[in-house]
Parts: sequence; C-alpha cells; structure tokens
Amino acid sequence: MRDILNDLDEHRHLSDPDPMRRAQKQMRKPLPKRFYGEVDMAGEGTAHRILLDGRAVRTPAGAELVLPTAAAASLVRAEYDAQGDHIDPMSMPVTRLANTAIDGVANDVQAVAEDILRYASSDLLCYRAEGPERLVALQAEAWDPVLDWAEQTLGARFVLAEGVMHVEQPRATIAAVGGHLRPRREPLRIAAMHVMTSLTGSALLALAVEARALDVGTAWNAAHVDEDWNISQWGEDAEATARRAARERDMRGAAALVEALDHD
Repeated sequence: MRDILNDLDEHRHLSDPDPMRRAQKQMRKPLPKRFYGEVDMAGEGTAHRILLDGRAVRTPAGAELVLPTAAAASLVRAEYDAQGDHIDPMSMPVTRLANTAIDGVANDVQAVAEDILRYASSDLLCYRAEGPERLVALQAEAWDPVLDWAEQTLGARFVLAEGVMHVEQPRATIAAVGGHLRPRREPLRIAAMHVMTSLTGSALLALAVEARALDVGTAWNAAHVDEDWNISQWGEDAEATARRAARERDMRGAAALVEALDHD
C-alpha cells in the first residue's frame, strides 16, 4: 500500500522518503525555474482547476488536477502562488498530496483504507511507557482523551499495553474503525488521512483530526510525547528538528485539505 501512496513522490517529485535527506538532495539538485506568472482558479460544483497563465495544471501522470471544492483548490492555488523564482515541491504539501491521490490512491482506495486499519491494530496510543512516572502521566494526558473519543463515538474500545510487546486488539474494535472509514472513500480524503496516520503512527489521531474532535496541533504534539520527553532529558538534535519540521508541514497540509473538502 505504501507503494501506491509513495509512487508519485519517489518517482516524480520526492527524491527520498526521509524529509531531511530529501531536503539535502533538493539543495544539491537545482530547483526548476518558475515558468508562470499568474495563478488562477476556474470551475464550479465539484470540478475546480488551477490555471497557470490560463492553462490547467496536470498531475505528473498527465491527469487534470481537479479539486472537488473551491476551498481545496484555493489551498493548491496558494502554494503555486507562493513560489518564488524557483518551484520547490517540498513547500507544496497539499499539491503533492493531491497529485498522489489522483495518480495513485484513486486506483485502489480500498488498499489505502486497509493500511490505515493496520495502523489501528497497533496504534501508538495503545503502547504506554512503564516509567518514569512523569512520562506515564504525559502519555495518559495526551492519549486517553482520544481513546475515550474512539470508544464513545466509534464504539471502538482499545486494549492498552506497557512497553513494546504487541497487544492484539479485539476484532470488534478494528471492525468499528473500519465501519467509520467505510464512507470516507474519496481519494483526496483517504489519502490525507493516511498521511496523517503514517506521520503520527496513529490511526486514531488521524481519525480524530478528520472528525474535528482534535485540532491538528494537539494531535501533532500527542504523537510526539515520547520524543519531547527525550528532548527534555537529553537535549535537541538539529537534524532531527529539521526532519520533524518537514513532517509537521506535511501533517498540517493534510489536515488543511481534509477541512477544505468539507467547505465549498
């Protein structure tokens, strides 16, 4: 499934799956010059296109880049408009995500949903530290409300474990998550949800953001409780910070796209 989601990135715009290494390679490789002046939008209903000097943008595979809402198209338009003398694909997370959804995810939406379910079966929020006491408390503070939401809203009750030993989740729990995902099969939405899932290691955080039960900043911080604890104990690493910033940009882009899909 990750081959479908990453095909565009690996073979078109993204030179490496790791954000830091991508940035380093982009620095070595000259960025393409901006070839357009005006950025505009055209369309109505569920077909909105981005126009560069009057010409419709296409995906790397040659399909028309069509967005289902004006709000979603506005996000892509803003990314094109924000480019300077050169085009930096790394600064265009929504555009990259839309390309991936159209060129890859649309061909096998079911496989993407199943991959999110696989994350749910070993969700980050279910694996708790044995200590120290402060870290245990921080995990509970950030993660328990999301688990409560999943139980109350989705009917999915997750089993928790200490340490990294795998814990089998009840079939009914995974089925409940699957039932929640079933109507969410638009390629752009499911692709954005998968991006948030893979970036955080938690399907529950992605589902909560998509359902507006959690804002993206809170979800991002919840996904990094352990990392932030280690930083507080041992200090911060510059390269790790850069990688995290790149991932957060993609996370916020995915969350913004999900929200835009629900607004005209």
